Amino acid sequence: MKKNKLFDIYFLSLTILLFFLLTTSCNRKPKLIKISGNTMGTTYKILIVSKDKKINKIKLKKNIDDLLNKVNMEMSTYIKDSEISRFNSSSTTEWFPVSEGFAKVVKNSIDISKKSNGSFDVTISPLIDLWGFGKRSGERIPNKTEIDQISQYTGYKNLDVKFSPPYIKKKTPKLQINLSAIAKGYGVDKVVEFLNSRNYKNYLVEIGGEVRVGGKKFNKKWRIGVLKPDTIDKYNIIVLLSDISLATSGDYFNYFEKDGRRYSHTIDPVTKRPITHKLASVTVVHKSCMLADGLATAINVMGPDKGYEFALKEGLPIYMIIRKDKGFVIKMTPSFKKLLSES
Repeated sequence: MKKNKLFDIYFLSLTILLFFLLTTSCNRKPKLIKISGNTMGTTYKILIVSKDKKINKIKLKKNIDDLLNKVNMEMSTYIKDSEISRFNSSSTTEWFPVSEGFAKVVKNSIDISKKSNGSFDVTISPLIDLWGFGKRSGERIPNKTEIDQISQYTGYKNLDVKFSPPYIKKKTPKLQINLSAIAKGYGVDKVVEFLNSRNYKNYLVEIGGEVRVGGKKFNKKWRIGVLKPDTIDKYNIIVLLSDISLATSGDYFNYFEKDGRRYSHTIDPVTKRPITHKLASVTVVHKSCMLADGLATAINVMGPDKGYEFALKEGLPIYMIIRKDKGFVIKMTPSFKKLLSES
């Protein structure tokens, strides 16, 4: 009898303890953890919704900074000993060893180039410099001879990639690449991959305006804004998203004017000159932030008409802001309208 009584007391105590732990866990309110910093010549922001009180924010930020520094060491043209800088300075046409992430970004860049008939091309780095939007900054308009001469060393068809192990190769010794139109999106995806590996389900990751969200923010979808042209803190539209990416390409700020003409920083790889159409910005929604980033640039180069038709063909939700004589007009695909209706 005594044994049974002791057992009953033990069982009752254990039940009470388990009940206390479960109710405490269930009643624990989720908190919003904020992490921010600098990377890739811009800023990043991460929001995580979690009930875990043991999150070491300092250690988490260090892990993220280390990850983004690794991406920078692969793809930053402003770091002399980065993989991309060493590839660009090399004149070899043999296979050049790179990291798997670097090869992945190059492979996806080539795929977007093929899909867009060359509207996206990571080999136009020398043309970007020539027009004064790269390392060689300054408001200048190159002549046709300069453009033709530089163009000999561009073209995505002169770039190749393979895996196992990862290599890339240039077919002309002077070929150079610039991944700035896709690397930020890749960086966002890498941070998301890291957060998922740590079992974080609800988060927002943003680098330089390219965004990917997972789960929800306090049981509601994440509110993501698309900036109004020529502003830094006013939104043209707010869309509610979950488990998806959003990237925007435009020439809000990076341009110069000369003799009454506007020269955008976005160079058309086909014409070898800055775009001249009226598309102020295009926002693309895609599962992959890397692809959303690259596709937004491709559509921005194509312009409001060709870009829209391309998006319809590819089934892409896109949102366009187009310049008119007086203000702006909006153009969006049915799939983007569906996102708004769901919001």
